[in-house]
Amino acid sequence: MQPWFASRWYQLSYWLSAGAMTLWFSLRTEGHRHVPRQGPALLIANHQSFLDPVLIGLAARRPLCFLARRTLFGNPFFAWLISSLNAVPINQEGFARDGLKTILEQLEAGRAVVVFPEGERSTDGKLQPLRPGIHLLIKRMAMPIVPVGIAGAFDAWSRWSPIPIPAPVFLPPERGTLAVSIAPPVDSRRFAGLPRQDVINCLVEELQKAAARAENLRRK
Repeated sequence: MQPWFASRWYQLSYWLSAGAMTLWFSLRTEGHRHVPRQGPALLIANHQSFLDPVLIGLAARRPLCFLARRTLFGNPFFAWLISSLNAVPINQEGFARDGLKTILEQLEAGRAVVVFPEGERSTDGKLQPLRPGIHLLIKRMAMPIVPVGIAGAFDAWSRWSPIPIPAPVFLPPERGTLAVSIAPPVDSRRFAGLPRQDVINCLVEELQKAAARAENLRRK
């Protein structure tokens, strides 16, 4: 894909998605200025729904790199679609060796990468324990870590629901209204020398605060 076309396609996809999410799910966002405009950045977020990558991309307003299971690239059209929106295939979810290597490659190339430290979508909408691999990633490279909180996505489209449940902005608020809050970045060097569990505890605290801000931001 030519760079000029890729840029215009990304912008078109962004505004179409922003319109749809605002209209049909009452999406509200805050904190996009906390995402560095250039250079490597690691965005970490709670993981509630299939919708999460789209929501973070809309909130950040910077092209982001997402990791996706290689099996999602089996359909040629869908593979083209997600690749055009900066999805990168990995062999398995979470922080296995393949995933860590891919994330580091993208960061070293100066990209902003989204990871979900829980490793999978929440089973109940609450923040699940973080995978220890996030500590390995932080140890490998100095970079800004940007906590992102998502609220409402579990109600809108949980892993147990076959289809999303809209909460349109033109109707009284329903459970599935969405919000994303982006917190100020944390320098990864802050965690240098800390035990793994201390690092994970700090990340959990940052994610919980971001998720709480997102919850307060939702249309209710």
